[in-house]
Amino acid sequence: MSPLQHDPDWWRQAAVYQIYPRSFADSGGDGIGDLAGVTSRVPYLAALGVDAVWLSPFYPSALADGGYDVDDYRDVDPKLGTLADFDEMVAALHAAGIRVIVDIVPNHSSNRHVWFQEALKAPKGSPARDRYIFRDGRGADGSRPPTDWKSVFGGPAWQRVEDGQWYLHLFAPEQPDFNWKNREVRDDFLTTLRFWSDRGVDGYRVDVANGLAKDLPDPLPDDIADSADLMNGSSRLWDRDEVHEIYREWRKIFDEYDPPRTAVAEAWVSTAERRARYASPEGLGQAFNFDLLKANFDAAEFREIITANLAQAATAGTSSTWVFSNHDVVRHPSRYGLPRDTDENAWLLSGGTQPPLDRELGLRRARAATLLMLALPGSAYLYQGEELGLHEVADLPAEALQDPTFLRSEGEEKGRDGCRVPLPWTTGGPSYGFGAGSAHLPQPAWFAESSVEAEDRDPDSTLAFYREALRLRHSLRADEKLEWSDATDTVLHFVRPNGWHSVTNFGPDAIELPAGEVAVTSGPLDDGKLPANTTAWVVVR
Repeated sequence: MSPLQHDPDWWRQAAVYQIYPRSFADSGGDGIGDLAGVTSRVPYLAALGVDAVWLSPFYPSALADGGYDVDDYRDVDPKLGTLADFDEMVAALHAAGIRVIVDIVPNHSSNRHVWFQEALKAPKGSPARDRYIFRDGRGADGSRPPTDWKSVFGGPAWQRVEDGQWYLHLFAPEQPDFNWKNREVRDDFLTTLRFWSDRGVDGYRVDVANGLAKDLPDPLPDDIADSADLMNGSSRLWDRDEVHEIYREWRKIFDEYDPPRTAVAEAWVSTAERRARYASPEGLGQAFNFDLLKANFDAAEFREIITANLAQAATAGTSSTWVFSNHDVVRHPSRYGLPRDTDENAWLLSGGTQPPLDRELGLRRARAATLLMLALPGSAYLYQGEELGLHEVADLPAEALQDPTFLRSEGEEKGRDGCRVPLPWTTGGPSYGFGAGSAHLPQPAWFAESSVEAEDRDPDSTLAFYREALRLRHSLRADEKLEWSDATDTVLHFVRPNGWHSVTNFGPDAIELPAGEVAVTSGPLDDGKLPANTTAWVVVR
């Protein structure tokens, strides 16, 4: 890849690689990945062929939620490095032609944030408390929480403080929600956006983008509920229309830079139309589309999702996003190797034994789905380790788990640690090359054969497949048009400009490919035919 070119539209069809910093590469030998570790692997990322990296939070944090509990939005966690390390990493990535997207977490801070500590020491009704959402409790002595709402991670969504008031935390108690009606909160985040943009950050992934605006009168009525329709923005907590006023202010900051900074919303909303509002040119510009991630490996489902999201993106003036794995979900080679309608949490709680996982089928389907995704117009988001074909580490022992979902649910939810296990770089060593010592989450023995070292010397490996697919994606890159051709209940065949055909066989029987040059396949052909659970790109001149 070449150094960065001035291109304001680079994000529209970018291949973005998500790095979970604590589990990517450990340069210090303490078992925790760090920014210097990322810098050391820039040649690997350049050889992979990605256009950008997205870094999950690297800010100071107690890790109550894997770094999404932020102590200071304008610094680096000392365990991960320094601001100088950050600058060095950005410079190295940019020199390799790779842009940098960082996570920003605006719905909540950590309970160690200087503002929240100030709020705890301040009286009721003070300006310090108004930066967060404090309310009196119910009952004669205020000992009952203001509402009976539950947090996303389980348990009540309110935590009581020493003077008797309660604060809202839609996630862990260590993550108090900001009050986005407060002008000081809004201005401070504008300062944060400028801080990282001035350091060379090219874009932002916005965590819980649909949660900032809330309708919580003070005092709260006794019978207040959040039963309103999520389809129309009338929920008190999620996807309210006024959240877009916040992002219009952010867009003005982004457009101060040349090229403009980009952003992508993590917004779990009810309809494609509501998601498109986050992706408007006046707002964040792009929003995650998780529809394929949630879909079965099924031709009809895939076609319906692709058609709807491309149409919605065109209407909104944005480009779609496609993703199969990230730091919050079971890795897609494992999802695709389980029977349809498997309860993934029950499977995780069984240690990955019930029902049994068909590892070979899962990886075959995952490679087919990924090659299909990389042929689609729009941005492709890849999660670290999927280029190695990594499965979910489902048998992590309870004593090793770190996810607050497991802790808050008293073990009823296994949590997300299985997709966050540190990467294997070598076939041996105390942490398979992740660092000089052991890793912060235990790695399974099968990581050796799935390591970068092992796959680097195998021309048929998943790593070799990803490298070739991403290389061809750059050479074939076209405009954002797609035409369907010969699609059936078991086959998806579409054509991009330049005669680039993508054909995926979801059915049981091998099928004929269109005449032309077979550029890449997700698995071997069967006597020239495309077998089940396989994708091929064919270039017809």
